[in-house]
Formats: sequence, structure tokens, C-alpha cells
Amino acid sequence: MPDITYPPTLCIAGPTASGKSALALALAARMPIEIISVDSALVYRGMDVGTAKPSAAERAAVPHHLIDIRDPAQAYSAADFARDATRLVADIRTRGRQPVLVGGTMLYFKVLLHGLDDMPAANAEVRRQIDERAQALGWPALHAELARIDPATAARLAPGDSQRIQRALELWQLTGQPMSNLHTIKNRAASTGGYGGWQLFSLEPTDRAWLHQRIAQRFDAMLEGGGLLEEVAALRARGDLTLDLPSMRCVGYRQTWQALDAAAPATPLTKDQRAALRERGIAATRQLAKRQLTWLRSLPERQVIAADSTTLDEAVVRLVQALTSPKKSGAL
Repeated sequence: MPDITYPPTLCIAGPTASGKSALALALAARMPIEIISVDSALVYRGMDVGTAKPSAAERAAVPHHLIDIRDPAQAYSAADFARDATRLVADIRTRGRQPVLVGGTMLYFKVLLHGLDDMPAANAEVRRQIDERAQALGWPALHAELARIDPATAARLAPGDSQRIQRALELWQLTGQPMSNLHTIKNRAASTGGYGGWQLFSLEPTDRAWLHQRIAQRFDAMLEGGGLLEEVAALRARGDLTLDLPSMRCVGYRQTWQALDAAAPATPLTKDQRAALRERGIAATRQLAKRQLTWLRSLPERQVIAADSTTLDEAVVRLVQALTSPKKSGAL
């Protein structure tokens, strides 16, 4: 294949509420881009408010991909994402536009940039055994167990992150190896992106209080007039969804579902119940942001943009410069 010059495939990562979507939309006003969502919650249809999904107007202004592609009852894995995103990058290039990956699901970024070893499929019997132990002992106890056998994985998981704790313990039982050993670079071609390589920018606050304020403001907007309670009530009323599903474990949804479970049937939440939901939802979102920042710090190739002290125009200029300084790549 002839040596061809391509711009890098741009990635914009960062914790929740750090301004990733606003930055991508500002970039779209300057360059012909298409956005590939890197978000494990945005894939689900009918989950709009609690995921801060881009509005219809925003999606009409610039093409967005990997949004509303699954029903909440369905699964969507990191491997699914890597396959879909790689295909989309190529498709967008054929249209003469720039693919820009935007989101906060750090495992998706890591798999895309570094590759991921093949791992055993889910085993229903092993998961049942783990769930029974969790019911008897509690997930924090299983998290402590995970810390003994796989401290690297346990360090990045919250004690109540049942989905990921279950998967890590399942892999240990199936392979005899910790998940951190299995999360290795499998395919070095993954790091090239095929089109000038990946270039990762990370929106990170210098002052954590700035991010906490934005998280609180956004959750308040969702709760007070944003429609979060109504959205979760509709999902809950379907009858085929449970809190064990990945979709319903999303931050905000789980806490709201539990608040509705605790309320009297067909009765609005009381003032105290709404206040308790607000507190739990904001706390869970802060914990998510903390985990996201921990993931980001494990990616030394990222270029940090100070989310709380860099203007939107300054950040856009940095991204434009990255896209207009292509490097040669002979691989596709």
C-alpha cells in the first residue's frame, strides 16, 4: 500500500460533566466531523434524561453514532464497541469527514487504543454462585475478596460495583488469573487506529470542587423538571427490566429506581425521599467521576486539557491543531 498521510483519529475523554460534548460540538462548528459516542449508557433507547443524551437539535447539527442502538434489556460489550467504532472510523473517512470519539466510558477507550485479550464468555452457573454469596455476605465483602486476589482491579472498582466485581471474580474462577493480567495489549495494530493513529485528549479539572458543582447542577436539572423520575418510572413499568441489568446499573437510574421502590405505590416521592435521592444520585455520580479519572491517569498517552481553566475556544484550537498536523501511516 502506498504511504498516505492521514490526520489522527481524535478522542475526547473525561469524567462525567467535564464538558466533553460541548467541546465536540464547538469543534464541529469549525471542522467537518462526525461524533462516535464512547458511552456505555448512551447506547440504550429510552434512556435520555439520566444519560444527558445529546438533544435532537445537536444530533441534527452534527452526525452522532452509537447512540440508541440497543434496548435496555440487551447487552453491549467493550468488544462490541471496539468492533463498531473501528468500522465507523473507516466509514466516516470515506465520506471525507473527521471521526471524533467522545465519551467517558474508559474501558471502551482502553480497549480501542490498546486492544484486549480474548476472555471467557459469561458463565451462568458461576455467576449464580457469586450472586448467592453476595446476597449472603454483601458486595463489599466480595470486593474485599477481590482485593486479595486482584488488587489492581479492586483498586479501580467501588465496593458496590456489583457488575464489575462479579465479572472479575468470575474470570478468576474460570481462568485462575486475575482480570488485570487478562487486560493486556493483544493487538498492537489497535494503537494505530489505521488512520494516522489515535490522539487522546482528556478534559480533567484542576479543582475537584468545580466538577462536583457541575455534577450537582446537572443532577438537580434532571430531577427537578428534567423528567428523570418519569423516565425511570416508565422503564420500571415495562416489567422486563431489573436492577441486575447493565442498563439499570447506570448512575442515576439505579438510585432513582430504588427510590421509586421505596415509595408508596402510585404516590409521588415525598420531599424527604426526593432529598435522599438527590444525595445518593450526586454521591454515586461523584464516585463515577473519581473512577473515570483513575482510568485516565492509567493512560500515559493522553494530553490533558484543564477543564476548569481552559476556555472553550482555547480547547478547540488545540484540537484543530492536532487534526491539521497529520503524520504518515502506511496501514489501514
